[in-house]
Amino acid sequence: MMSAVCRWRRRAFATAAGLLAALLLAAAALVAVGLLADDSAADVAVVLGNSVAPDGRPSPRLAARLDHAYACYAAARCRVLLVSGGVDPAGHDEAAVMRDYLIARGVPADRVVADSLGNDTWATAIHASAYLRDHGYTRAIVITQYFHVPRAMLALRRHGVRQVGGAAPRFLEARDLYSILRELPAIVWYALRPL
Repeated sequence: MMSAVCRWRRRAFATAAGLLAALLLAAAALVAVGLLADDSAADVAVVLGNSVAPDGRPSPRLAARLDHAYACYAAARCRVLLVSGGVDPAGHDEAAVMRDYLIARGVPADRVVADSLGNDTWATAIHASAYLRDHGYTRAIVITQYFHVPRAMLALRRHGVRQVGGAAPRFLEARDLYSILRELPAIVWYALRPL
């Protein structure tokens, strides 16, 4: 006959295994949505910021996002590139660095809009949705890392942008595993967060 301790251990193990399976399934769904997001043409490509190197250049991750945005513009799949980021502790304005990078690649200055108050995804969504409304645009595509695409799309939809697609550069890092797990509670928070 099985002791109460053994039964408790079995239940605890089964519960832990079930929670781990649910976590892995949710992570897989998040990645799939990010990789398979609709990346059709849009009025505005919203490029989310990321770190800037000490010398003031975009980090490799950020440069990959910007190169993807440039390809979108060069292929006439988006009219305007809205780059959004904050000012880092070293004083680098992510949005200004992003704007300058795209202009140096050949995007006309009047086609790049910099949002230096996009300190996080929620703030970027607020500012980008206001820009779209003010200019009569209705379609946006977010350009960020694949695991971040679902939350960025959700944030724009929550702020009134009805047609939102997503795209991600082909850029992988080991830290993506941590980022995927961090996105799971973050997307739940964005779904429930009051406007």
